[in-house]
Amino acid sequence: MPQPSPGFRAERARYAGLVRHRANDDPELASARQSMQEQILINAIDKALSEAPPLTPEMRSRIVGLLADHASAGATTNRRLR
Repeated sequence: MPQPSPGFRAERARYAGLVRHRANDDPELASARQSMQEQILINAIDKALSEAPPLTPEMRSRIVGLLADHASAGATTNRRLR
């Protein structure tokens, strides 16, 4: 199993420290949870890109379009934390 990135480890530690002493709806805990989920996404994208063949301009445009569509829709996922 690959080692978690330093960014993820830092966010996970911050979250773990807060979750022990804060209510589930605490704004700082929610922010830490979101930061950890963002780091999971960043790591997944980085891993996928490092294993993929070089991107063509068309594929780059398609990926940018997917990200832009997701951002404009304001979509969120309720995935369980890893």
